[in-house]
Amino acid sequence: MDARTGRTTVGTPARVLRAGVLTAVALSAAVALSAVSLSAAVALGLPAAAPMAEARPPGGDPPAPEAVCRVDDPALAEASGLVADADRWYVVNDGGVDLRVYALDRNCVVADVITDPADPYDVEDLARAADGTFWLADVGDNRMARETVALHALRPGEGSTLHRLTYPDGPHDAEAMILGPEGTPHIITKSMTGSSDVYRPATALRTPGPTPLERVGTVQVSPTGTPGGPVGAAGSLLVTGAASSHDGTVVAVRTYTDAYLYPAPDGDVVTALRRDPVRVPLPDEPQGEAIAFQPDGALVSVSEGVGNPVRLVPDATALVSGAAGNGTPGDDGAGAGPDGDSGSTVTGPGGPDSGRRQADARSAADSRQHDDAPGFPILPVTAGVVVIALAVALLVTVVRRRKR
Repeated sequence: MDARTGRTTVGTPARVLRAGVLTAVALSAAVALSAVSLSAAVALGLPAAAPMAEARPPGGDPPAPEAVCRVDDPALAEASGLVADADRWYVVNDGGVDLRVYALDRNCVVADVITDPADPYDVEDLARAADGTFWLADVGDNRMARETVALHALRPGEGSTLHRLTYPDGPHDAEAMILGPEGTPHIITKSMTGSSDVYRPATALRTPGPTPLERVGTVQVSPTGTPGGPVGAAGSLLVTGAASSHDGTVVAVRTYTDAYLYPAPDGDVVTALRRDPVRVPLPDEPQGEAIAFQPDGALVSVSEGVGNPVRLVPDATALVSGAAGNGTPGDDGAGAGPDGDSGSTVTGPGGPDSGRRQADARSAADSRQHDDAPGFPILPVTAGVVVIALAVALLVTVVRRRKR
C-alpha cells in the first residue's frame, strides 16, 4: 500500500505484464495437467465417469477375431457398413456420389456391385431386410449442419426409395443403424462423451418425407484401453457401427476398438440396449466402422483402408446369455422393411424428390470431404479457448486497475 495515498500499489506495467503472463501460464499448466491426467486415465482404461456394466460370456473371455482374407480392392478404401448372408459379405463405403453396395465373396474379391444413381450425402452404415432390400444409412454429419438425414431403400434390379428424417433436437453426427425384427430403423449417434443417443421414426416412414425421429434411449460406453482407431484412446468412446443377428435376438454396437453384444430375446432393440452387454475387443483396426452377423452367428468386422482384413469372431451370438440361437435367414434381423407391415405410407421404388436430392448434392460438394474424418476433439479445443480467454480477461483487469 502507498503510505501517501492509501491506495494499493499494483506495480509497473512491466510487472503487471509479467504477472498476467505468469497467471496465464499457471492456468494453462493446470489445464494441461488435467488433460494429461484424463488422457492417462483413458489410456489405462479408467473410466472418466461411472463405468458401464458388462456381462461375462460363458467360459471366460471372448475369443479374439480371426483374419479370413484381405480387402485389396481400392474401390473399398472406406468400408463403413456391412451385412452378411451365407455366401457373401456386402459392403458400403463412407460417403459416395451414388448408391453402391459391393458384394464380396469369401476371398474378399468383389463379385458384384449393386448400384443406383441416387446421390447420397454421407452413407455410414448398411442393413438388409428379410425381403432382400438394402437399407443405406445416409446419416453422417461431422459438421452437424444437416437439416435432414436420410435412409435409402435399395432393391436390387428395381431402384431405390428415399426417406428423409429429422431429429427432434437439432443435427447429430451418426454412423450406426440397426433394423429391428419388424423392420424399424434405429439410428445411434456418435459422441465424444461415450453417451450416444438412439432415435427411431416417430411415425410410419414417408417418401420422401421428412419423417420425424424420436429419441428412445441411450447407449453408454466407457474407455477400454483396446488399441486401434484413428483418434487414440478416445476411439473406444465413439460408436461407429451396429447390427443385429439374423433372428434379431442379439444386437451389436461397435466403436473403433470394441464390439458390445446385447441380448434381445424378444427382438426389442431399445430394451436390449438397456441390458448389460458382452464386450468383444476388436484390437488394432486402423478405422473400424463396419460390423455384421453371419447366419451362423459369427461376428464380422472390417476397417477402412486398403489391405485390411475381414475378421470373424466365431459363434459370437453364443457369447450372449438369453439369446435364442441363430434363427432363420435374414441379414439384419429385419422384417419386410421399415414399417412394411404396419400401414406404412412408404411408396414403391423410384426416384423421389430429385430436386431436393440435387440441392443436397450441391450443398455436399464443398463439405463432403470433411465428413469422412473420425471426429473433431471439441472438448480439448474448447478448454484451451476458455483458458486463453480467462488469461486475457485477467490481464486486462490488472492493467485497468493500474491505470486508475
